[in-house]
Amino acid sequence: MVNDKMDSKNLAIFVILILQCSVGILKNICLLSYYLMLHYNKHTLKRIDLIFMNMFIANFFIIFSRIVLQTMQTFGMELFFNVFVCKFPMYTERVGRSVSIGTICLLSVFQAITISPSDSCLNGLKVKVPKYINLSIFLCWVLFLGLNMISPMYVYIKWNSNNVTYKRTSNYCFSLGHDEFTGPMITTFFVFPEVLFAILIVCSGSLMVNILYRHKQRVQHIHSTYAPTRTSHESRATKNILVLVSLFIGFYSLSSILHTCVALFCGAGWWMINITVIIHLCFPTLGPFIVTQDTALPRFSLSWIRNTGRT
Repeated sequence: MVNDKMDSKNLAIFVILILQCSVGILKNICLLSYYLMLHYNKHTLKRIDLIFMNMFIANFFIIFSRIVLQTMQTFGMELFFNVFVCKFPMYTERVGRSVSIGTICLLSVFQAITISPSDSCLNGLKVKVPKYINLSIFLCWVLFLGLNMISPMYVYIKWNSNNVTYKRTSNYCFSLGHDEFTGPMITTFFVFPEVLFAILIVCSGSLMVNILYRHKQRVQHIHSTYAPTRTSHESRATKNILVLVSLFIGFYSLSSILHTCVALFCGAGWWMINITVIIHLCFPTLGPFIVTQDTALPRFSLSWIRNTGRT
């Protein structure tokens, strides 16, 4: 009876996660396809569009990897006997998480520089920064693909060694117990970069709020008929990014706290583990809906349909 009850609970959580992941995957793929369609139709993509595309790809990595892991757990596909197969979905999920925070940091800093006034110390960067967006995105992927490879490679090397302590971290995988190397490794290569990016996101977000407030105060003294339209457009774009950044920081902070609790307390309850997973997937699922508010998807779709009809 207990096993049947647990199976029904796991199945219910699995259904909830599948629905959540399905919505997230569809939305991220739709928006990514939209930008690719823009490029295919000879539209010039803005630098911020490239950052959004990178975010959608990272979100897809997170959501799809979590579907694989949750399927393995729900249906008892224990692949811990093959450490590579076991760790690969976890590796791709961590890469997606790391690239996601790097992308949000890049987006926040880029927008803060873009809207900075002409008398600001950041004005000189307006021309230089856009030139390095592609390089920054590329280095972000290379950096986190490499850093996140350290942990599974270390586990693989230690897997066949003697006198190694293992612990089951979930229903589908084993990991090494903490030793004199794993603690500093996690802090140096995973925790420190994410904390640094989070600080940059908060600082750039605060700067955007300050710029918007000062800009609003100045615009109140301008009586030109064109000022309100321009102000509204700039404010709307920046406010959408601020909402996106705030959403990310909120879910990221809560997810990090819950992950830490699960890691520290090996006997974490069933509800704690599954709530952590659901919170972990909230931003990749909800983030694209905020981005949609600042895209020209309806207008582009209508234009594309008209052009197709003419041909």
